[in-house]
Amino acid sequence: MAEGEGLIELKFRIYDGTDIAHSTYASFMTVATLKQKIVAEWPQEKTVTPKSIDDLKLIHAGKVLENNKMLADSRITFGDLPVGVIIMHVVVQPAIAKNKTGKSKEDMQKLNSCGCVIL
Repeated sequence: MAEGEGLIELKFRIYDGTDIAHSTYASFMTVATLKQKIVAEWPQEKTVTPKSIDDLKLIHAGKVLENNKMLADSRITFGDLPVGVIIMHVVVQPAIAKNKTGKSKEDMQKLNSCGCVIL
């Protein structure tokens, strides 16, 4: 492998337009590992901060990247861009916001059950 081959220059844009964790990453790195780095480097002065990698979603080219995939598997385009830096968007969705209704799964199934009759 030639020097620099398999490396991707990335930076991550958070909700207020700030870019963080600008660096060069190996294409075999997993999305979960990237998220760990982002959580570790998250600016502490921000009002919304992720507690774990489960609170983050990485978005590239309109697609949410899966934790178990490598960057190379996620079809991250590189090499054909004039600047060479790929910007990914980071969305913080804390666990509290995910379960804001406070209803159990059984309650939600009761609400979503269908009572239709087809004749």
